[in-house]
Amino acid sequence: MEDRYRIYSKYLKDKYGEKVYKLPINLPITCPNRDENGYGGCTFCADVGAGFESLQNTLSVKEQLSKNMEYIKERYKARKFIAYFQNYTNTYMKLSDFREYIKDAKMDNIVEIDISTRPDAINDEYLKALKDLQEEGINISIELGLQTVNYHTLNKINRGHTLAEFIDAILRIKKYGFETCAHLILNLPGDTIDDVIESAKVLSALKVDGVKLHSLYIVKGTQMAKEYENKSIDIISLDEYVKRVATFLEYLNEDIVIHRLIGRAPEENTLFCNWNTSWWKIKDMIDEYMKENDIYQGKKCDYLNGKTVKKFI
Repeated sequence: MEDRYRIYSKYLKDKYGEKVYKLPINLPITCPNRDENGYGGCTFCADVGAGFESLQNTLSVKEQLSKNMEYIKERYKARKFIAYFQNYTNTYMKLSDFREYIKDAKMDNIVEIDISTRPDAINDEYLKALKDLQEEGINISIELGLQTVNYHTLNKINRGHTLAEFIDAILRIKKYGFETCAHLILNLPGDTIDDVIESAKVLSALKVDGVKLHSLYIVKGTQMAKEYENKSIDIISLDEYVKRVATFLEYLNEDIVIHRLIGRAPEENTLFCNWNTSWWKIKDMIDEYMKENDIYQGKKCDYLNGKTVKKFI
């Protein structure tokens, strides 16, 4: 078996006929969980959010895309790109502003616009605005940060939404025909292997199109950093993380595209990051574990469409 899970880069190449590169966009926005009406932010989230490798948000969308595109074109001879609205909550703004930002990303060589946001920031009016743009000839995909299906854990990490909002968001997005990708952290304190399996089952039942897996990293100055320093939370071992990723994939529907098995993190100002191991070494460990144990994506995805009555058919 050449590939034991469905790889995102290969999916894009099949879809667009050649290798496609993502160009991150950093907007001057925040998150509903962090602003004056929020709950103080997720306990693991730093002030910089997830865009530590992005350009400054003082640059316009077109300036950020042009600069990144020029660099990637020269280095990799690339010709097709995805405009990736990455940092914070990219639907959390006035609808008129949202329309303008998204329209600015429609440039030559941009084949897709990918929008990262939260489940509680999905609304039909914003989806209609995206549908108008898609009908002009550019693909739209939406990434949602879920992190875990364990609603007790979501409350403990001060996520600001529950599983219900995620389900609602996925169902709404699907009505408009956009591809979806869910973000998960498989080693949140308090979550077990059962939560990992249930996460795979829920995403499979909802027919999400893609999954992006992360490992938890702990940034100085966050609430979780305080919990880590006073030893009120534990981080699982690297071997356990490898097992969790493999188990997750084993229960996940084989049609779902895997965008990532482990995330990258800023090396500065972190108390814990990927067990002091490079992300590609961890990926190799996951690949080897799956091979040694004959694990492949979808192997145990037998629980949908009335599992108990299948014996009668």
